[in-house]
Amino acid sequence: MAKRVDPRVQRTRALLRAAVLELATEREPESITIAHVAERATINRATVYQHYRDRDELLLDAMDNELAGLDGLVARCPLVVLPHAVPPAFVDILDHVDAHAVLYRRMLGPCGSARFINRLHQLVAEQVTLQLVEAGVGPSDSPVVGMRAHCATGAFMGLVTHWLHDAPVHPEGAADDAWQALRPAGGGAVTP
Repeated sequence: MAKRVDPRVQRTRALLRAAVLELATEREPESITIAHVAERATINRATVYQHYRDRDELLLDAMDNELAGLDGLVARCPLVVLPHAVPPAFVDILDHVDAHAVLYRRMLGPCGSARFINRLHQLVAEQVTLQLVEAGVGPSDSPVVGMRAHCATGAFMGLVTHWLHDAPVHPEGAADDAWQALRPAGGGAVTP
């Protein structure tokens, strides 16, 4: 039987998550303090610490919905065996990031959240690992699968970060350009 969470705790956490996300659209995450969050949420600063250890834990919790949405899109996108044409799921990923560009830009920027970056990397690597296993590369605990998954994840993270910060192109155009870069020079599908 699941433990019932007090509705007051749920309301307080919702206020804190909304406040920190609002602040993250206005300033760099490293400049946000617990005092700022408490003031924005109209909650006592000590109350914040009853729910979260620090600002980064709160930021990560607040970004969980965004990460869950992105994780679902990555799960649908072929990142191991690449089809010739840009898959719609790849465009969907960039559309999702673009819809929340200010937050992603701040969270993935030089003053962003290391915990967020690590969590995003972990989620993408898990999805790529599943695709590698399905493609017959090996079991999920294989060192080869792990290296390939993290290599592909690094490329994905680099692509998204570069696009957000240095190449402000419409998501569909960015997806086309990125897909060209991901495909081998001969145009054949990347195989495991």
